[in-house]
Amino acid sequence: MADAKILATIERSDTEQLQISVSEYKGRSYLNMRIFYTTDDGATWLPTKKGVTFAPDQLDMLSEAIEEARKEFMAEAE
Repeated sequence: MADAKILATIERSDTEQLQISVSEYKGRSYLNMRIFYTTDDGATWLPTKKGVTFAPDQLDMLSEAIEEARKEFMAEAE
């Protein structure tokens, strides 16, 4: 498996973060959203089992769902 290309990192706490990345597995590319943790003040981040993986053909559906969520949140803020 090739090294993942990290697209975004969202801090959840001092010891936990959500990493959004693209990686390759068995010749196919995937989008991963996974929780990582550290025990050494952030020098090393390790993956947990908590996360999801999306195939390229699922990205349109994911994008549409995120856009719908954004609309819901904006409507609540009004």
